[in-house]
Amino acid sequence: MVYLLYLVSITHLMYTRYPQGNLMTTDITTVLAEINSTRPILEQVANKWSVLILTVLCSQPSRFNAIKRRLDPITHKSLTEALRRLERNGLVNRRVIASSPVAVEYSITPLGRTLQDPFIALVSWAKQHGGAMEQAQVVYDDGRDVEESA
Repeated sequence: MVYLLYLVSITHLMYTRYPQGNLMTTDITTVLAEINSTRPILEQVANKWSVLILTVLCSQPSRFNAIKRRLDPITHKSLTEALRRLERNGLVNRRVIASSPVAVEYSITPLGRTLQDPFIALVSWAKQHGGAMEQAQVVYDDGRDVEESA
């Protein structure tokens, strides 16, 4: 997922700066330098569970166990770590509900909501091109099988 976001970022920078395709070799270095500076942010947003957690929270605030059920097979530990990371990065709010037993509800912040459109675009891309990727994987795997048996 992170690498897909890198590719999208590079493509976006190239086409917003050079819409006619007049990209000179020296400009690639500049574009890649900008991508490298955003890598730590992309890694926080696009790790294994963050995209899915934020997608769940875009629809409505949810309690921990409700998120866990929606994202089965995520482990308790992985969900806890991801939610803490998202809260630390200002993408998720955590609210303790005074009840017996104590409950915690998570909601998306305005900053987190700004990721909704890019996530929708990624999901749309995956739906549109998932079949082609699966076909490419089969072709690749079949080719590897032939190479390994030779």
